[in-house]
Amino acid sequence: MELDNTDLRILDLLQTDASLSNQDLSARVHVSPPTCLRRVKRLQDAGVIERQIAVLSPQQLAAAVGHGLQAIVEVTLDRQGAEAQEAFEARVIEDVAVQQCYRVSPGPDFVLVVHTRDMPGYLDLAKRLFTSDANVRNVKAYFSVKRAKFDPRIPLAPA
Repeated sequence: MELDNTDLRILDLLQTDASLSNQDLSARVHVSPPTCLRRVKRLQDAGVIERQIAVLSPQQLAAAVGHGLQAIVEVTLDRQGAEAQEAFEARVIEDVAVQQCYRVSPGPDFVLVVHTRDMPGYLDLAKRLFTSDANVRNVKAYFSVKRAKFDPRIPLAPA
């Protein structure tokens, strides 16, 4: 799929604020509202826009749901063939506590970002995903004490 400057401007704006109305979005990228709507639909249909979500503030939610526990977890498998990696990946991405899953190289085979309610919740997750899997050789968890930055945007340079 070819992306022109207008597509890139639309994507950049939607990454910052996906709640923009089609009228506002079209005005900011200097195209007509029908053209803008058609382009956004094409980007969605092509899978360039995977989904639109709300990014929540952990600090604002803490009083209602607690701070929770976030960890970055390195996982090394004993057998690293494609089938073993795909089996592990398929299992962990189904778990609601796993927010992000990356296959990485070199070093561990996977890096996961996980979020649980508390340390007992993390221990349950570790049993579920790691200790019950005979192919998991090593797990190293780093627990977040402060989130200094969170920005899921992909930098887009105009073509």
